[in-house]
Amino acid sequence: MQSDAATVREYLDSLPENRREPMEKLVALVRDSLPEGYVETMNWGMICWEVPIEVSGPTYNGKPLMYAAAASQKNHMALYMCGANCIPGQKEDLKRAYAEAGKKLDMGAACLHFRKWDGLVPEAIAKVISSVPVDEFVRSAARS
Repeated sequence: MQSDAATVREYLDSLPENRREPMEKLVALVRDSLPEGYVETMNWGMICWEVPIEVSGPTYNGKPLMYAAAASQKNHMALYMCGANCIPGQKEDLKRAYAEAGKKLDMGAACLHFRKWDGLVPEAIAKVISSVPVDEFVRSAARS
């Protein structure tokens, strides 16, 4: 479900109570883990952490490169982790961490789905988010 919220706070405040708290925790986790150089925005109807065009250079669609995004969808909440899709080993690390925690990883190519905060493994997510500096992500996106 896309939002027309102009700010992250407006987006979070628009969520139903049962989704607001896990999404606030997720946003805090990403903010605390994000390497320097990414910027937080509202884009594509969701909370995004992006590489500014001034840093990445021109992109195929003229938009900043999205590194991560968070959204409350119709049937789940989601964390899009583009680094997990284009940096070798990231997705395997997540799978291993979830298995070790005894939790089921519900993930597509780069989109982690969850219904409750306790279904996540925050340490593993923080490790993936924190592990890709902006310059490395820009190089990997250029290869994709």
